[in-house]
Parts: sequence; structure tokens; C-alpha cells
Amino acid sequence: MRFNTKKEEEGKVKNHEGAEAFVMTPELELYTAVVTASLTDKFYESNDERMNRIVSLIAKVDPLFVAQLAVYTRTQMYLRSVPLLLLVELAKVHSGDNLVSRAVAQTVLRADEITELLACYQSRNPSKDERKKLGKLSHQIQVGLQQAFNRFDEYQFAKYDRDGAEVKLRDALFLVHTKAKDEAQQAIFDKITNKSMAVPYTWETELSALGQQKFENDEERANAFRLKWEELIDSGKVGYMALMRNLRNILESRVGTEHIQKVCDMLSAPKAVANAKQLPFRYLAAYREVQEITSTSTSNVLSALEKAAICSAANIEGFGADTKVLLACDVSGSMCRSISPRSKVENYDIGLMLAMMLKNHCSQVISGIFGDTWLPINLPQGGILANTKALRSHGNKVGFSTNGHLVIDWLVEHNEVMDKVMMFTDCQMWDSYGGNASIRKSWYRYKSIAPNAKLYLFDLAGYGQMPLSMAEKDVYLIAGWSDKIFDVLQAIEEGGNAIETISNVKI
Repeated sequence: MRFNTKKEEEGKVKNHEGAEAFVMTPELELYTAVVTASLTDKFYESNDERMNRIVSLIAKVDPLFVAQLAVYTRTQMYLRSVPLLLLVELAKVHSGDNLVSRAVAQTVLRADEITELLACYQSRNPSKDERKKLGKLSHQIQVGLQQAFNRFDEYQFAKYDRDGAEVKLRDALFLVHTKAKDEAQQAIFDKITNKSMAVPYTWETELSALGQQKFENDEERANAFRLKWEELIDSGKVGYMALMRNLRNILESRVGTEHIQKVCDMLSAPKAVANAKQLPFRYLAAYREVQEITSTSTSNVLSALEKAAICSAANIEGFGADTKVLLACDVSGSMCRSISPRSKVENYDIGLMLAMMLKNHCSQVISGIFGDTWLPINLPQGGILANTKALRSHGNKVGFSTNGHLVIDWLVEHNEVMDKVMMFTDCQMWDSYGGNASIRKSWYRYKSIAPNAKLYLFDLAGYGQMPLSMAEKDVYLIAGWSDKIFDVLQAIEEGGNAIETISNVKI
């Protein structure tokens, strides 16, 4: 079905399943579209359609909000590609002050994002002259990147310098015309220019060099890689995300018990978790990968990942001992879509994971999944990743439609008075049984028995529609895949909302 084609009354449209839905403000729609963007095709929307919708929305909102959203999505939602798209498109529609350069300086947090931003600019501003693809670079983006260049050292530049990249670091230095802040930095810039930076000590460079060596037999090779992984672990040069991505390699290399313990300590240290700023589903992906490995150390690594997930949810607030919460996860067919071509994580995995992070803070909770039907599932307190896995194992029991109204109907039928009803969904709700049921009608009925209940819709897809109007009392929308969505939840408890949270970002 085509998106948003029939307008029935002010604010009301049809969703992708032909059911009633409600439009969002341009700011809210842009927020939901951006924080759920992986720049890959969605179930109901292609990557190009999503980018075009984002671009059209940028023209409808205050440039300051776009700049704030770019910084917010990079620093709070931990996204990398879509904030760069926001900056590039903002530079097209806004000029006259240094808003864009300030936003660029706050958004570019890694050395490789300098070249990523330029590559994005090049793709969004194609030139007819192939020799000068970036000849008309925005002055404000240039100024912002000059500030970014002054932020990194030689190791950081060398770590992310890629010979095969469309825009190389040397190209970027010439384009941006950065002035070194001192003699030491000028020496680094000279090395970039002369292509003489030292090869950085990273797990990639070390393993690549080892892989090019010749060994007498497989046993000698396996022993060399075991020793190399132990050396890398001791070096402290393996970053947190790289460590999670290489858990299979580490276990299969049969590193010693002492080094496995170091890995577990690194993964589960609260400070390391906080500094790593990982999206919650990264822990789930690592957990699944490790579960497939038969090793005497597997259990220890799984426990470390569980501790890390619990640490990542440590700052969730707003759930007192008397707070009654219902957590409902959408496992419909449209949610069964990988978030990127190379990922095994699907949209509904993100919903399950976020719900279980919340459950870890709730003492009075009902959790379950919905599709054709609604199924409450009892789970123990404690394990976030283990509970996510357990919840997922029931996914084929409820069908693949999106009958969200049945969650609310169940509460009415059982006279369950909840304080918070939280639904993790793509918001494409409809009545697959052919009736006129809707979550809006069910919510009206429920409010008659639970007048103080609040409904929170966690939008995990960002298609730009809501199954209820934001004008309804006690109905709230939160979007994104990061644990920072819980900061928005806390802001709502204090009388704010997602848009206010973003608007408070200092540029």
C-alpha cells in the first residue's frame, strides 16, 4: 500500500496496512525517522524513500532543531551515518551564521567521520566534473571539519586511514585546509600528506600481519594466533566493540583462562560499559554468537555479557516498587526485518531487548508478545539477555499481524489496572480479523477502568504515523534503539517529551 495517500480528517491518515493512523508534527516525524534509520531498506519503506522523507522534513523544521538532532543522534543515540546526512542536508538550506560548523564540530567524534562526512557530502552533491567532486564544499562544513581535525592524534588518524576509501584522509586534509594548532600537530599533518604515518598497533593490523606468515602446520598456526590474541588482550588496544565482535575468535583460539578472565572483566566493568556507548542489541548479538561456541569458557563470557547488559540499564529511573507495568512486544511480520544486510538482529529483537532492560527495573510487571494474538509470558527477574532469548522463543505462537488493540482488550477483560502500558512496535497496527477494532478505541475503554494509566509507544521503525493522536491524554511516543530512550522516558515523567529533550541540546 502506498504511504499516506488518503486523508480522512485533519490529522488522520491511513497506515501501511490501511488502518487509521495519525500524522505527527514535522519535528516528531523527523526525530522518529532519524533515530530508527540504519540507511537500509525497511519492511514498508526503501532506504531511498527514507532518505528522501528525511530531506523533505529538514526543510519544514527550524534549522537549529536539525543541528540539535544531529548532535543528539550521534552523542545520545550512538548512530554514525544518519547524523552526517542531517549535517550535509542542513548545509544546503541554512546559511548566514555558524550553526552548521558548530554542529559538525560536535558531531564528528572519530577521525574516520571526517572522511565519512565528506563522502556523504559528495554523494548528496554530485558534480558534473569528475576531477572536482568536492570542489564546492560548504564553507561551514569546512570550518567544522577544521575544528575536528585538531581533535585527533596520529594513532587515531592512522587507525582509520583507508587507502581504498572514496575520500582519503590526505584528500580531506587538502580540502579542509586545516591549520595545525602547534608544531607537534603540524608534524602529524606532514605525515598524512607524505603518507608516512606509522602503522597503528591494532587487532586488525596485527592479525593481518600474522595471517601473511607461513607456518609448518595447523598446530603451529593455531598456537601463534592464540599467543597473538593473548598479547592483544594484555595490550589494552582492543576496543570494547572490537572485543565483543571478536569473542568467537578469542574463544576458538583457545586463549588461556587468565586471559578469558581479563576479557570478562573488560566486558562487564561498569565504567567500560558506560564509556563504550554500545547500542543494547550489540550485547544481544554477541550473546547469540557466543552461545554457538562449545568451550569451557563460554559460560563465563555469557555471564560477563549479561552483567554488561545490566550495567547498560543501570540508570533507568521512574519505576517504584508500587509501579505496575505492562510490557508488550510486537513480533509481527513487519518487525522481522534485519536492521542491516549483514546483521542477524531484527527490529523485534530490539523491542524485546529494550523491554527486558525495563523489566529488570520493575517489581510489578506483566510482559508478553503480540501479533495475531496477545500472549503474556512469565519470566524471572534478573537476566536481560537470557529473558530476551526466552521471550523470542515464543515468537511463532502469536502469528504475524499487528493486533495491538488485543493487548489493551486483555487488560480490560481481566480488569488489570496498570500505571504504565509500554508497547515496542513499528506502530503499523490494524485489525487483521476484518473488524473495526483499533488500539485507539480499546484505549478509550481501558481509561474508564484505569483513568491514571499512561500509554508509551516505543517506535522502532519510524514510518511517520501513530496509531493514536499525540493530542490524546496520557499517550506518549518515544523512538530509537539506544538505552538513551529511557532518558526521554524520565523526561516525560518530569513533564517533558522527546522533542523538548532534543531541543535542550546545546550547540
